[in-house]
Amino acid sequence: MVVAVVVGAQWGDEGKGKIVDVLAEKADVVIRFNGGDNAGHTVAFKDKKYKMHQLPSGAFHSGKQVIIGCGCVVNPKTLLEELDLLEKDGIKPNLLIDARAHVILPYHIALDGLEEASKGRRAAGTTRRGIGPCYSDKAARLGMRFADFLDEKAFKEKLHLLHEIKVKMIKEVYGGEFAQSEEEIFAAYARYAERLRGFIGDGCAAANEAVRKNKHVLLEGAQGTLLSIDHGVYPYGTSSNPTSGGASTGSGIAPNMIKEVIGVIKAYTSRVGEGPLPTEITDETAKRIRDKGWEYGTTTGRPRRIGWLDLVALKYAHEINGFTGLAFTRIDTLAGISPLKVCVAYELDGKRITQMPISPEEIARCKPIYEELPGWSEMEPEEWRKISIRGMFALPNEARNYLKMVSEFLNVPIYMVSVGAGREDTITIKDVFTK
Repeated sequence: MVVAVVVGAQWGDEGKGKIVDVLAEKADVVIRFNGGDNAGHTVAFKDKKYKMHQLPSGAFHSGKQVIIGCGCVVNPKTLLEELDLLEKDGIKPNLLIDARAHVILPYHIALDGLEEASKGRRAAGTTRRGIGPCYSDKAARLGMRFADFLDEKAFKEKLHLLHEIKVKMIKEVYGGEFAQSEEEIFAAYARYAERLRGFIGDGCAAANEAVRKNKHVLLEGAQGTLLSIDHGVYPYGTSSNPTSGGASTGSGIAPNMIKEVIGVIKAYTSRVGEGPLPTEITDETAKRIRDKGWEYGTTTGRPRRIGWLDLVALKYAHEINGFTGLAFTRIDTLAGISPLKVCVAYELDGKRITQMPISPEEIARCKPIYEELPGWSEMEPEEWRKISIRGMFALPNEARNYLKMVSEFLNVPIYMVSVGAGREDTITIKDVFTK
């Protein structure tokens, strides 16, 4: 039995969906432990690309149990849209929604936009999907949980209370408008509840039952470590903990049961939204990487900001998560660029530092100190696929040296290297679910 966690080691969009999709083949249970439909992951399945936001990536593997954990916030409307999309293609996930997970309501979405607009230059650049306000209600003990969907009376009472509070806040605090009546919202969510009723249950109990039965469990995080509410570049992040610690609280599996923590690293840096990005580049190289890697937000469609690989940030992410192995993505995207720059330290107010500062103002003043490495040549997708079959030593020497530098800097072994979008475009050095 192995419980393994997959977390993003950067600012999200590292390619976790693809890595989880590959690992899920040998897992028995896949659990999403944080976030909502603000996160997006793209999975290539049977020559088609699916853009998912709430369903765990393991949903594409027949027979696997997939759980939306208690650490998630869920928009039932968009979740049903994802389920309908898959059902149309003959994919029927074995889904369980933890009854402790919180429900995103129309008020949350309205408040998300109003709150962002009111912050001006301090706005975090959220997806405006209602994630932050939903987590706020959770912390304030005002939230609606999926357990409430199972009790119509409790659901109606909670909605009545929330409607009164939230509409007043929207209109009197932010000067906004809210057109939906309490009755309209109840009718819509009652329909969602009826369709989702069969999927709702005790996700924590199911997860721990799998552990007791020595099954392989894969915990899937959304976003990335540097967006964490506690450990990220606050306030320019998300409202949950996309870390190995968050995997435990968001799934209900005890920390000492987790044996593997896989940090997913994109071969360069990207992020969506506001906040400092020390290695950001805005030249033709950035445009080339963005276009070749299709670096546009899965959820928002916004062009992602691009930067060179940042080892200072990765070292910090390793300290927070305790990576046991690394999974690299987008090696093929960097092909044809030389030299490649890798940030090994920062200069802050004239001093060399190797620890990421806490305040965003200090991070914004950091100047990256680079080492340069030679790049590797362009190849057709078919050539990359041949390399994935032959293994790590078939990679160009320059690519191997690039990966080796990161692995040695962090003192963490490489488990996987992705060289394309498909499951088969993956080099596996260590299979965490095989002894």
